[in-house]
Amino acid sequence: MARYNKIRLGDCLLQKGLITEEQLNTALAEQKTRGTKLGETIIDLGYCDENDIIDVLCDQLGIEYVDLRKIKIDEDVAKLMNEQFLRKNCLIPIGYDSLVPNVLRVAMSDPMDIIAIDDISIITNLQVDPVLSTKAQINYQIDKIYGATAAMAAADKYRKEREKDKEKLGETTGDDKKDDVDDSPIVQLVRSILEQGVRRRASDIHIEAMEYEVRVRYRIDGSLVKVMTYDIDFLPAIVARIKIIGGMDISEKRKPQDGRIEMTVDRRDYDVRVSILPTVNGEKVVMRLTSKENLTRDKKNLGFSDEELEKFDRILKNPHGIILVTGPTGSGKSTTLYTALSELNTEDVNIITVEDPVEANMEGINQVHVNAKAGLTFAAALRSILRQDPDIIMIGEIRDGETAEIAVKAAITGHLVVSTLHTNGTASTITRLADMGIEPYMIGDSLVGVIAQRLVRRLCPECKKAVYATEDEKRLLGVDPMSQLMIYEPNGEGCTACGGTGYFGRIGVYEIMPVTNDLRIKIAAGARADELKACAVSEGMHTLKDGGVRLCIEGITSFKEALKIAYESE
Repeated sequence: MARYNKIRLGDCLLQKGLITEEQLNTALAEQKTRGTKLGETIIDLGYCDENDIIDVLCDQLGIEYVDLRKIKIDEDVAKLMNEQFLRKNCLIPIGYDSLVPNVLRVAMSDPMDIIAIDDISIITNLQVDPVLSTKAQINYQIDKIYGATAAMAAADKYRKEREKDKEKLGETTGDDKKDDVDDSPIVQLVRSILEQGVRRRASDIHIEAMEYEVRVRYRIDGSLVKVMTYDIDFLPAIVARIKIIGGMDISEKRKPQDGRIEMTVDRRDYDVRVSILPTVNGEKVVMRLTSKENLTRDKKNLGFSDEELEKFDRILKNPHGIILVTGPTGSGKSTTLYTALSELNTEDVNIITVEDPVEANMEGINQVHVNAKAGLTFAAALRSILRQDPDIIMIGEIRDGETAEIAVKAAITGHLVVSTLHTNGTASTITRLADMGIEPYMIGDSLVGVIAQRLVRRLCPECKKAVYATEDEKRLLGVDPMSQLMIYEPNGEGCTACGGTGYFGRIGVYEIMPVTNDLRIKIAAGARADELKACAVSEGMHTLKDGGVRLCIEGITSFKEALKIAYESE
């Protein structure tokens, strides 16, 4: 097979003008310090992204790039090598060459790794045809094939250790001191649960105490999926390990506790918020996974239409006033808020946030973590912040009348305030503020824009199927029942790319209401929510239902998902 040792990645990137000589020297020095591959180091330093390196390698080596999410890997072929070897070299065999006998196709993150290619040839006694794939995709596939096996092996090892301890001591507890050792089976088990959650795109991990077993479920694209179960005896040790790494009290089992874990998976930093709640069968753990990269997206990737993007930009250009993002829990409010902040974050403004908790650390922004035990509530923090000469204030959530009142006064005195509120739509946000005790004329004076949002699942682009809409569907979508309309639905069986669900990822649906002069007059006069909504629609506001219908007709989401939005926003 072909040899690639004469081609150097750094020189290729230099020739293409993607990095400078100085950047290459810095990356080479950093690579020696870190002990990582050059490509990984260059990406970590931000000199170029993964797609640039993929393009250069494919071009220079004449090698094929394979998206592992779109192919079915033969498990028997993948298991020709053990998991340790696959993870160490970041590669996975994907099948045999259909045209040439005795040739094994291997997906590698570094197809120039001649030593690894030679090792594969020796282990399998086959010739190797390397293809290129990303580290994240390779690790995800290794997890799919070996993840459950590795977790069960760790569980089995833990069970045997417990039996040995019982023989020696007569009895033992789950809160074992061995939890502190990196190679301990429970440490490996908890790490495996977290890493697999990240690689399967889970937003939350639920570890639940049932009567006879521990159930682990991941929330993927808004739906909970059961991934594994363990014996109930494992629960105390799993919870103890999570308490240790989450900075919680390991001896307290009767009260709810909150903690935080920071971890890195596939070169991306994740922040894990942990909540532990005592239940009748034992403690239940829920871990929310967030990455700074996901929270601070480019505004073009949020799902706004061109018209909505223009309205969003116009609202953000206000020098002072309140901008509110509303919606139920898990509707992407934090992502929209952080995106707005990164848009406003320039050197000439002082931005201060008050959050509970701080979801992602942002460069150049002063972030305050609420601590009710120390008396640092939202309201107390806001009063102090106003003495810190802020230009922009972000409040994680307006929860009570006192916080709302300070926010309104800050907006009226020349500050830009951005925050979230739990309401169903844009117009009901105004009546909610009035219910909190804010005078309608002050709401009218301070409010500059409200954004209501929801998340719907995106159809998998690889396996979605086209169908003709029925008369009922056309009527609910607001389309002429006599016309023909093609919409898309998930394929019943799904595919390897979407894990058999028919959906892959989620997209935002928005209702953006800039506060115009006419609306301001109505708000100050104490108009009802339905009157305010009618006024905003007459001025060109597209409702959440309109957004859901648009995504359905464009084939981005299914009719079923669009219907959820339509019912919610009625």
